Amino acid sequence: MMSEMIALQGLTKIYGSLAAVDGIDLSVGRGEVLGFLGPNGAGKSTTMKMVAGYLPPTSGTVTVCGHDVVEEPIAVKSRLGYLPEGAPTYGDMTVGGFLDFIAEVRGFDGAERRQYVERALGTVSLEEVVGQRIDTLSKGFKRRVGLAQAILHDPEVLILDEPTDGLDPNQKHHVRSLIREMAREKAIVISTHILEEVEAVCSRAVIIDAGRLLADGTAEELQARLPYHNAVALTVAAEDESRLRTALGGLDQVASLEVAHTATGAVRFRVLPQSGQAVADGVAGVIRTEGIAVEELMIERGRLDDVFRQITGGEPEAGHA
Repeated sequence: MMSEMIALQGLTKIYGSLAAVDGIDLSVGRGEVLGFLGPNGAGKSTTMKMVAGYLPPTSGTVTVCGHDVVEEPIAVKSRLGYLPEGAPTYGDMTVGGFLDFIAEVRGFDGAERRQYVERALGTVSLEEVVGQRIDTLSKGFKRRVGLAQAILHDPEVLILDEPTDGLDPNQKHHVRSLIREMAREKAIVISTHILEEVEAVCSRAVIIDAGRLLADGTAEELQARLPYHNAVALTVAAEDESRLRTALGGLDQVASLEVAHTATGAVRFRVLPQSGQAVADGVAGVIRTEGIAVEELMIERGRLDDVFRQITGGEPEAGHA
């Protein structure tokens, strides 16, 4: 069983009459990578700032590795790495000078400090710009400097706000691989608007909107909320339409059928399953029994962005494979 590394209880942040974060309960265990999703203004960054100790909560509590963020801020910060939105740094410093400064702030000295700085530089591949001023770097390199300072002290908990923002595809792949590798011994929270990133690196995802937690589960569990999840789409010749419609209608697992005629004269079926049931085996059995030639067949899973739109008030697009 994973040990609890981050715990939020009734976490609330109020600005005037606005509840930016409204009573969130959430925990993250060692070995988990949690995707933190929500539309702009949902309260993601505010929540992460409170977990990192940057903002005090109006009410509720946050503990990191068993330490209260408000009551024990130093103990929390020594165990936590934080990559904020925009990753503010000191632009007139060189990359190496900045990371050496961060290591000093973290309490490292001498050979130990050099060791931590060199490891951070190597981990995010910054050796080629170590002597360059930060304000002359590209957006992608600046983001990597921000990530390097977050992981420099090898923290048990990482809070990463848009960690691959500004990175090219190769750099994104490297950072995602790094996150998966680090997750074995850490608890990591990632805020991102890139839903493919959640599917690529996160073991679990939560969706918030208007400061409230609306959904919590694996990508597969969230996708299962979609009406088209596990539907079977298949295309057959027009002469087989009536026979296939009758046979599929007799399956207990089938909730409904959608039938459309294509421009080429073929017929496309979408077989929607009863809630919580799989229908693919039944459809395959009907095809074999009836001896129907199928031009195309696929099982539809739904996309995470469809789930996101459905939960946060948008309409999911029908029928994504």
